[in-house]
Amino acid sequence: MLAHIGIYTKDLERLRAFYEIYFGMTSNEKYQSKRNQGFESYFLSCGDGTKLELMTLTSLAESNASPAVGLNHIAFSVGNRKKVDELVIRLREDGYSIVSEQRVTGDNYYEAVVKDPDGNLIEITE
Repeated sequence: MLAHIGIYTKDLERLRAFYEIYFGMTSNEKYQSKRNQGFESYFLSCGDGTKLELMTLTSLAESNASPAVGLNHIAFSVGNRKKVDELVIRLREDGYSIVSEQRVTGDNYYEAVVKDPDGNLIEITE
């Protein structure tokens, strides 16, 4: 079982709001480390599913160009094709970059790909 995926961000509140608004995730209270000054985080969850840990650190470096070795994307299942289509429309209207329009992939997924506020690739699947 995958317990959680961690994502660093320079704007913790903005990224938390994105995942709450568009993917229905719920957040715990903000954690502020007493031992690691400048480290703050939230755990966000989708019911009993995998969690996201959103983290920030005052000394955070900028990310490297993509594509690169490492994590490529995170995929969220929203239930069906209609919900994929509706979410893509909503994200586009709200100004988010749609990287790949809805399509059926070679491995038979109905998906679209959007960038979150930090540019992380998010697959939206049925």
